[in-house]
Amino acid sequence: MNDETSRYHQLHDYRFFVTPEHECSYLPNREATTLFIDPQAELSTQAYSLFAELGFRRGGDHIYRPHCALCNECKAIRIKVNTFSASRSQRRILKRNHAIDINWIDAGYKESHFRLYQKYMLHRHNDSPMVSDNPEQYQRMMSTSWCATKLAEFYLNQTLIAVAITDCLENGLSAVYTFFDPDYSDYSLGTHSILQQITTAKQAGLDHVYLGYWIKDCEKMAYKNRFSSLEIFNGHSWQDYLAG
Repeated sequence: MNDETSRYHQLHDYRFFVTPEHECSYLPNREATTLFIDPQAELSTQAYSLFAELGFRRGGDHIYRPHCALCNECKAIRIKVNTFSASRSQRRILKRNHAIDINWIDAGYKESHFRLYQKYMLHRHNDSPMVSDNPEQYQRMMSTSWCATKLAEFYLNQTLIAVAITDCLENGLSAVYTFFDPDYSDYSLGTHSILQQITTAKQAGLDHVYLGYWIKDCEKMAYKNRFSSLEIFNGHSWQDYLAG
């Protein structure tokens, strides 16, 4: 058994489950299925890091990836931080946002975060099942006991305007979710948060920032392929993203 194979050998003992077909959240008139790691399994940062290299993603306490029989549009995507170069528009965002202060903290419940999350969801995704008045549901989405999660707080003139939920993997950072005050949409805070996560990963000597899934024909995800040094998981390995 070579070193690469032995790294993944520990994953062989995990059981997997597939959900029934359900309406796709991103593409109209499509049915979707999802592959989950056994929810009762003992998980760790090491295992999650390896699953991330195989195109999986964390949602609450669950690790999953799309598993649709007739569709392969959802692509796991990540940024190679050591070769990343900000585009002209991204440099303009950084310059415009130079007065924004960033504070990294361990994940934990803060009422100010929850209020900001509710405001964001009601304004941007008011038809989403993630909209909730339940702080416990928000906490389940935010962090899990088997992986270190950090929150990047973004302040402008001492006002909280955004929060980026970020998992700390062995091989990189995983951008779980970013929410922000819709009143500050002109600051391109979603892009700004990813740029800051790239900087943080590079400073920590990590190789990647995972951006979850990307669908070519989904406008809501179009911002993801505007970053340079992207890799896409093709189901077997990571390959450089080529536009077009």
